[in-house]
Amino acid sequence: MACQVLDKQLCLLNMEKRKYTKTLRAKKQENTRERIVEATVALHEELGPAKTSIKAIAEKAGVQRLTVYRYFPDEFVLLEACTGHWFNIHPPPDLAEWESLTDAAKRSHAALLAFYRYYRATETMLTGAYRDYDAVEAMRAPMNRVETYLDQVRDDLLTHWKVKGKRKQQLSLTLRHCLRFTTWQALKNENLSDTQIVELAMSWMKDYK
Repeated sequence: MACQVLDKQLCLLNMEKRKYTKTLRAKKQENTRERIVEATVALHEELGPAKTSIKAIAEKAGVQRLTVYRYFPDEFVLLEACTGHWFNIHPPPDLAEWESLTDAAKRSHAALLAFYRYYRATETMLTGAYRDYDAVEAMRAPMNRVETYLDQVRDDLLTHWKVKGKRKQQLSLTLRHCLRFTTWQALKNENLSDTQIVELAMSWMKDYK
């Protein structure tokens, strides 16, 4: 009887040991994956996606090149993980931020100011992402999602302007142009503040009220 009890206790101890070992291994693997993702994001911001090599990622993450491939077998998987990580830290402005504003001009003003402040805070990363869009195929899917979201923001703003037909089409193009990162950056490079850029953008829409 005593032997049976002892065997049972030893069995339980072995099970706990295996469980502990598996937990440690999983944690180590997750930490390695996070280091690779964080290293890639940092290099993308520093160099841009097109100039970021697997060798550089491995060196910065403190792992072997084969380890990078083990976790991320191709560039598409790696870019998806990296953009997801980056957008979790830097989420774009949410439509809820100006949901309470029903006046079309005030709503558009609030949305544009929110995006322009966001662009200023994330300019380095977004500059590389848009610049390397054509050069890095894996960048296209995540960046296309960004553009789709901007279309949704444009559509939301457009519904509050009382225009129809051709004027609505023109306003749609104007709003979409105003929401572009490249539009903001070009005007920022003229030494305009975010508030000044918003005021200029709103002046383009003053005749649509």
